[in-house]
Amino acid sequence: MRLYGLKTCDTCRKALKSLPSTEFIDVRAQGVPENLLSSAFENFGKALLNTRSTTWRGLDDATRNRPVLELLVDHPTLMKRPLIEADGQLYLGWTPETRQALGVA
Repeated sequence: MRLYGLKTCDTCRKALKSLPSTEFIDVRAQGVPENLLSSAFENFGKALLNTRSTTWRGLDDATRNRPVLELLVDHPTLMKRPLIEADGQLYLGWTPETRQALGVA
């Protein structure tokens, strides 16, 4: 299982604490593989883009109007977190549904 997020993100830290054997990938330092981003975009659409982030607020309108995948490649911190890859499935966010699907109470 892999968790893509930011080491400074409280939600990612909560998820990691509940999933101790998970490999953590810091998207700011390591990025997200483009094939994984494409799959995540197919599954989650625009929900993959975190429009409440500090990074988003710092972008001008021209940049915000670029295609979602291009934005996420250039600014991986715009991705909603955490993105969890487990057994070929992708989960977005640390929601009750994600926790239930991963067997975490």
